[in-house]
Amino acid sequence: MQNQIDSIKDDVLARIAAAGDPRALDEVRVEALGKKGAITGLMKQLGGLSPEERRETGAALNLLKDEVAAAIDARKALLERAALDARLAAERIDVTLPPRPEAAGSVHPVSQVTDEVIAIFCEMGFAVAEGPDIEDDWYNFGALNIPEEHPARQDHDTFYLPAEEGERRPVLRTHTSPVQIRHMQASTPPLRIIAPGRTYRSDSDVTHTPMFHQVEGLVIDETTHLGHLKGCLRDFVEAFFQVDNVPMRFRPSYFPFTAPSMEVDIGCSFKGGELKIGEGDDWLEILGSGMVHPNVLRAGGIDPDRYQGFAFGMGIDRIAMLKYGIPDLRAFFDADLRWLRHYGFRALDLPTLYGGLAR
Repeated sequence: MQNQIDSIKDDVLARIAAAGDPRALDEVRVEALGKKGAITGLMKQLGGLSPEERRETGAALNLLKDEVAAAIDARKALLERAALDARLAAERIDVTLPPRPEAAGSVHPVSQVTDEVIAIFCEMGFAVAEGPDIEDDWYNFGALNIPEEHPARQDHDTFYLPAEEGERRPVLRTHTSPVQIRHMQASTPPLRIIAPGRTYRSDSDVTHTPMFHQVEGLVIDETTHLGHLKGCLRDFVEAFFQVDNVPMRFRPSYFPFTAPSMEVDIGCSFKGGELKIGEGDDWLEILGSGMVHPNVLRAGGIDPDRYQGFAFGMGIDRIAMLKYGIPDLRAFFDADLRWLRHYGFRALDLPTLYGGLAR
């Protein structure tokens, strides 16, 4: 039987060395060590041998099994290493190459419209002011003459954060008006600022999202009146929508932080499912405005007996939808590259009044 063992050993080891892939290697393993394999067949013949022959032959067969198993493992590792090297070579990427043209980015409509708004108001002499997204309750509500029982101060309408012991809960700002209070406290009139930025409210549908963008304006001096507010907003609307003589309607309204307060509508047409600004007999609300309430001036450290002014606020996302025909506000934040390629703008094309807002 020793001759059979030597013959099987030479044959199996040769076939292992010649196996070119894991499948061929596994076939050799089954034919040698499987239930019907050559080495397994010899193991079954041990029962017919004498005790002495059984001991010697069994030891030789066990040694053969170990040698074959070790040879299979070594060949398998070699094949796997060769396969990995081939894959790495085939999938190699040259990171020094320039990006592909189709990967070029574009400017999001919110960023574009924010730049457009800033360009228009900066031409009017406004400065841009900023403030924190997480606000103190007093800056967000109290300083703006919003009473404790106002619905906007309830949990179902506003995102509050956990408070430190003995302190009021901080809030994700519901408008950028707190920036006006902070700017009044840090500056001396005359003031002329706009405050663009993110705001947060607990709301979500086609025209509302929990996080959105607003821009608010503030003018404070000794002589500013309601006529200045109306002229400022008219100049903005005509420059932003790039339409001359846009019909505008100023409707009396109520806001805690302004008195008198007005909502502003612009003339438009919805014929054929298409919105056209400046045409037709329909009206579209775009912003709220009014003369700054004396209590708000006092909260900002300004004497209301000497100074007065106006304020206004509008949703950047909303006016972007109106200007560029975007039907669903939620799509602004879906991170869909197809949507961004369709509605996006060329990078590094900064809007200006003399060069054009949207190019």
